[in-house]
Amino acid sequence: MSKTVKIGVIGCGVIGKRHVAAGVKCPHGELVAVADLVPAKLEEAKKMAPGVRTYATGAELLEDRDIDAVVLAMPTYQRSPLALASFAKGKHVLIEKPVAMNVKDLEGIITAQKDKVAACCSSRFRFLPSNAAIAQFLAAKQLGNLRIIRARGVFGAGPRPTWALPDWRLKRAQNGGGYLVNWGCYDLDFILGTTGWNLVPQSIFAQTWGLAPHLSTRATPGSEAETHFITLIRCAGGVTISFERGEFTSSAPEHVHQFIGETGTIRTVMVGGKKTVYHDHTDSEFGMLTRAFWDGEDPHEPTSSGPLHDFASAIAQGHPPKTSLKQAMLIQRITDAIYQSAATGKSVDLA
Repeated sequence: MSKTVKIGVIGCGVIGKRHVAAGVKCPHGELVAVADLVPAKLEEAKKMAPGVRTYATGAELLEDRDIDAVVLAMPTYQRSPLALASFAKGKHVLIEKPVAMNVKDLEGIITAQKDKVAACCSSRFRFLPSNAAIAQFLAAKQLGNLRIIRARGVFGAGPRPTWALPDWRLKRAQNGGGYLVNWGCYDLDFILGTTGWNLVPQSIFAQTWGLAPHLSTRATPGSEAETHFITLIRCAGGVTISFERGEFTSSAPEHVHQFIGETGTIRTVMVGGKKTVYHDHTDSEFGMLTRAFWDGEDPHEPTSSGPLHDFASAIAQGHPPKTSLKQAMLIQRITDAIYQSAATGKSVDLA
């Protein structure tokens, strides 16, 4: 039976404010409380959601018995303790990405979950209309057997920043990693979820690179995590994922996601906006032909509101969330293996 889920948001920074906005308009939920260590951020949240209760810490918010579910939107190293505390207080939990610092931390979170609903926000870009169309197309095997999935998202370095940079973003001890966990987890969720979570990664070979010394002003002092990585992931049945992402690079921007099968290819970009998704396919007489498979506007709004609205709906209506903790574990295992391979220079066996 459907119910209205009473929600609290812990962490009211950039991402947290998106959850506050989503909570105000949540079909199956009601935003009732927010928490943040910074009073000014609480004031901003109160302007967005008049009447919302405010708490100085997440621990205080968790004592509110009126709250059914919480969103954890603080830096990564703080999430595991708060997730465990949330489950101990009987709350359902939506966790920002990356869901944990490493596999070991996530194992503890999953053990504590028990009968509560839990989800991860790495699902953001699978709420776009084009993604639903692509997923249905792939499920119908209209490309034949998959061979290669190629994902490349590379940003060139921009001008020297003039704004305050987040201290945690490229520090392993606070974030669990760098660009791989900041953006690569979206790509992995997009690839694995769009193919129905049916891929079974078996081995991983990877390399990472840090920020070039002459671009050091793009991060806070002491930042040592990767800003560029590439990996080859071999899955059961020979399906292979070629995956590269980088920021602050000395490369022209490129953003493409391809699902390549024995009879055709889907070409798309993961993010929202006006886009055309192409279907390249082969014909026995004419060879390769190209058609526009999907053309339209992918609104940006679902990437902000989708995870919370889906999470509240999963609690209220009893369906699985878009990305469960079990599915997030696969992303985390791949992530940890990429770092291990890059550190050792050797392939990592996931089987």
